[in-house]
Amino acid sequence: MKWLIRAVHMGASFWADQEGPTVTEYAVMLALIIIVALAAITLLGTKVKTIFTDAEKGLPSGGGPP
Repeated sequence: MKWLIRAVHMGASFWADQEGPTVTEYAVMLALIIIVALAAITLLGTKVKTIFTDAEKGLPSGGGPP
């Protein structure tokens, strides 16, 4: 129960402190950066997979020595 009281006091001091909004702004910016990065990785990943698949199809099959 003491941990709950301590958490409430920390939350209250967080909201009363002037640095609270700044931390929140940084958290929002970080979340947006992560979302954009994941979207870019997803889009690039699909294109890179297509490139490697096309390159694989262009290679001769490895059936062993002639």
